[in-house]
Amino acid sequence: MSLAGHVHGSYVFGRRIRVLARHLAELIPANATVLDVGCGDGSLGRAIADQRPDVQMEGLEVLLRPRTHIPVSRYDGNVLPFPTQHFDVVALVDVLHHTPDPAYLLGEAKRVARKAILIKDHLLEGFLAGPTLRLMDRVGNRRHGVALPYNYWPKETWINALASAGLVATTWRDQLDLYPWPASLVFERSLHFIARLEPRA
Repeated sequence: MSLAGHVHGSYVFGRRIRVLARHLAELIPANATVLDVGCGDGSLGRAIADQRPDVQMEGLEVLLRPRTHIPVSRYDGNVLPFPTQHFDVVALVDVLHHTPDPAYLLGEAKRVARKAILIKDHLLEGFLAGPTLRLMDRVGNRRHGVALPYNYWPKETWINALASAGLVATTWRDQLDLYPWPASLVFERSLHFIARLEPRA
């Protein structure tokens, strides 16, 4: 593992999981079934379940890890292998920017979710946003063999894509406190958001 990867693992990963779990746990309905698409080793799903014992977590991954913290199945990265409205909530945490067709996967999430879709992703906003996001992606994902198309969008593109998918953001947070100081000065800024989406009435 590179020095940057070691620093990410020891300095960033644990905090990121704790902070994201707190944000996401607040947005999940009571007694919900949740599908975590692109869940990695399931660490985030486990942390959510620890905070919300009423929630049932299940994961999907293109690249299965040898050990996972929640039940995880393999999928092809496009079609979610479940019937329509099979889960209460579908979570896409730092997944859509790894896909060649985010709109298609959003449509699949909408099909499978009964109540809501939760997204955590990046915003291509501000000075040197592109190079900063590419660096974060390489450090966090390259060693796991994750595809890195660097498919980042500005907020306006996100809003238009959600509208085209027939979704509305009922919650939007872009101050997440993912990184400790002083890393937050470089890697936080306006580069991240979490949204709870529901079908547009």
